[in-house]
Amino acid sequence: MQVYNTLTRKKEELIPLTPGEIKMYACGPTVYNFFHVGNARCFVVFDMLRRYLEYRGYKVTFVQNFTDIDDKVIKKANEEGVTYDEIAKRYIDEYFIDAKGLGVRPATVHPLATDNIDTIIEIVSELVDKGFAYTADGDVYFRTKAFAQYGKLSHMPIEDLEAGARIDVSLHKEDPLDFALWKGAKPGEPAWDSPWGPGRPGWHIECSAMNKKYLGETIDIHCGGQDLTFPHHENEIAQSECANGAPFARYWMHNGYINIDNKKMSKSLGNFFTVREIAEQYGYMPIRHFILSAHYRSPINFSKEIIEASAAAVERIFNCAADTEFYLKNAPADAKADGEEQALANIKAAKDAFIQAMDDDLNTGNAIAALYDIVRELNLLVKNAASAETVEAGKAIFDELTTLLGFVKEERGDDALIAEIEAKIAERAAAKKAKDYAKADAIRAELLKKGVTLEDTAQGTKYKIGQN
Repeated sequence: MQVYNTLTRKKEELIPLTPGEIKMYACGPTVYNFFHVGNARCFVVFDMLRRYLEYRGYKVTFVQNFTDIDDKVIKKANEEGVTYDEIAKRYIDEYFIDAKGLGVRPATVHPLATDNIDTIIEIVSELVDKGFAYTADGDVYFRTKAFAQYGKLSHMPIEDLEAGARIDVSLHKEDPLDFALWKGAKPGEPAWDSPWGPGRPGWHIECSAMNKKYLGETIDIHCGGQDLTFPHHENEIAQSECANGAPFARYWMHNGYINIDNKKMSKSLGNFFTVREIAEQYGYMPIRHFILSAHYRSPINFSKEIIEASAAAVERIFNCAADTEFYLKNAPADAKADGEEQALANIKAAKDAFIQAMDDDLNTGNAIAALYDIVRELNLLVKNAASAETVEAGKAIFDELTTLLGFVKEERGDDALIAEIEAKIAERAAAKKAKDYAKADAIRAELLKKGVTLEDTAQGTKYKIGQN
């Protein structure tokens, strides 16, 4: 498999440190609100990477943190008159609801910043002892220019780099590019004891601490959004490599932005939609499809029209699954269609194209295009009444790839409704057999009012919920 490495600016063969194993870290959310569609791209893309690596036989240890102490978390808590950890717990719970809906599986470990204060203090102390950090009135800053390779990820000379949005401006700094490892306590803020007095960790240091604790000094893949390249990931490299005396991450993978009107979707700009509000209207799977339909490094534009197109595409995939399942339950024993051997060969070739696309820097857009080829062939096999054996073989490949992509149909209708639908279909079949077509039409109309569409086929009557 080839992946694009931000560190070297080129595609490279993915060669893990330990054969057959991948240690992978992705920066998780700061938990003070629901996450938006732009945030979701990172979660979905690197869930897809993990899924594919496991599909290819790797044992993946995947760590994704929660930043549960931060200026934004504290501000939200103060606005609501509650503690910071109440805010953090609430939005961690909400994260898992939306992540599950999107098909994003839980990481191997989801560490919290506040559960790793001891490790953070140990690393900061080591940096101070080695001369890479200094104390200033209760704060501790990393001495950026002491790390000669600073800027190697963002590929900018240190003199051209400017302080990032989350780097505190302070008169106590030796240099404007120095960044906070530890922040001295302020009135009304939560604080932990440290050798430099009470305070809390800076944003960048938590990821270095969690990487080291859960994955080791050198990891295989570090992931995140493009906006984290500088300063966050640049700072992670500097503090980790200075503290550990070892390379931090071998491969750096960054997803591109999701834009609205060609501007990055972000909470700071106010041009964002939460995953929750889009899912309430369209469901979660169209969002996952939208994100995976483009190459992860390319910017993509979000719009109502695009999400509606993704909803239609997802429905096409799920309809194919339902139609083939129905056909296999009802296919005649002697079914056989012309050209079905070639159709199955086409499906197998599409699977090969799928894998080739995924091996080429996780090109999910081309992989999904190959899946559509399989959908087309399966639909033709069903339409032409092919043998159950051929349809089953084609569907096995279809199921394998849709499961890999995380495309899982959201339940629409409870058991009681489904039982009612099936009873009504049986009643309608009896009415048609008795040539009581008026009653049969009345049953169809009754179900349609409930959002249930009936379709009569050679194999029997199929139904779809929410298709009217």
